[in-house]
Amino acid sequence: MKAVVTAILGGGQGTRLWPLTRDRAKPAVPFGGKFRLIDIPISNSLHAGIDQIYVLTQFNSASLHRHIAQTFRFDHFSEGFVNILAADQNLENRNWYQGTADAVRHNLRRLTDPQWRDVLILSGDQVYLMDLEGFVTMHREREADFTVAVKPVSRERAPELGIMRLDRDGRIVEFVEKPKEPEILDAFTLDEETIDRLQLDARPGQLLASMGIYIFRSGVLKELLDGTTPTDFGKEIIPSAIGSHRVFGFIHNGYWRDIGTIGTFHEANVELTDPIPELNLYSAERPIYTHPRFLPGCKLHDCDVHEAILCDGSILSRSRIRGSVIGIRAKVREGTEIEDSVVMGAADFEEDVGDRIPLGVGRHCVIRRAIVDLNSRIGDGCRLVNEAGVEEADGDGYCIRDGIVVVLRGAEIPAGTVV
Repeated sequence: MKAVVTAILGGGQGTRLWPLTRDRAKPAVPFGGKFRLIDIPISNSLHAGIDQIYVLTQFNSASLHRHIAQTFRFDHFSEGFVNILAADQNLENRNWYQGTADAVRHNLRRLTDPQWRDVLILSGDQVYLMDLEGFVTMHREREADFTVAVKPVSRERAPELGIMRLDRDGRIVEFVEKPKEPEILDAFTLDEETIDRLQLDARPGQLLASMGIYIFRSGVLKELLDGTTPTDFGKEIIPSAIGSHRVFGFIHNGYWRDIGTIGTFHEANVELTDPIPELNLYSAERPIYTHPRFLPGCKLHDCDVHEAILCDGSILSRSRIRGSVIGIRAKVREGTEIEDSVVMGAADFEEDVGDRIPLGVGRHCVIRRAIVDLNSRIGDGCRLVNEAGVEEADGDGYCIRDGIVVVLRGAEIPAGTVV
């Protein structure tokens, strides 16, 4: 694994995840109460013994840079590193990143250094636990030019992803990016014979989709990108290369979620509160590493809590919590009910003084199917429930996306507000 370098793609502007990406890059968005999305790919890489990692960033990257610098530090006797490669302009290229492949092309000289045999490419806005060491091993055993991680998905999700067909040996023989036509989806649909042949944990009617996780032989990556114009791996590189290169699929049967919208972000967080969630954050073998904060434990005073995650430094008083994630340093006051929601908490502790709305959630509030971003202030008696079932709306300090009420970072919601 020492001959592998990891490149984590920081993503674009994250418009579909707005307003969580208003002030931060997608990989810097908090997840699961105490983590950030970037912690997931970095931790997966480290568990595989791949500790030479570059993070390619472009938009709103200040908080992401700070988090990585404070979190991932290696001792003087290790060759490991997690370094930021921010988008820049030079004499050879005066454009910003135009896509996934173009982001790698901008940094090709560093990523194809002779010391590295293979380049592992991960996304910075996905949630999963994956055997990346097995991924690399299979790639080498099959003498692949590059290998794509694949997963069975439902027909409903397939039009959002790149879908493919594998032959008996696991080689990719056909690939289509984000197909919408029913006849194409029908042609790629899995049947029982294919499921048995490939030993898939899948159901008939599903399709094999790219996870946006790749490993390339260093020389092949340079050949495909150096001096060429394709900007995206899924749209251009993979479809054009399967006829001329040895391109294989590595089947991942475990949990994987692409955090692309407010709806998927909300769902992925709330699912963590299930008694036995698909994503096991309590794994002794593959823990998720994040910034050590040295906070006191969560404090509860006469609360009714059912299926929830309560993080360090949070204080809850006489409140009712159902199926929700309560983040670090969050405050939830008397008489408040929170259900199927994500309350991210606060960056610092604060005393309740003065006439300003206190940090956190006030008294006798009702919050349902909502996301409350960091450092928000919600006054007493607010009802953030979207009873009208609105899908998209904008308000003062909040918005609604995918039917989810989102309180903006640092927003102040006056007492008695009803959304």
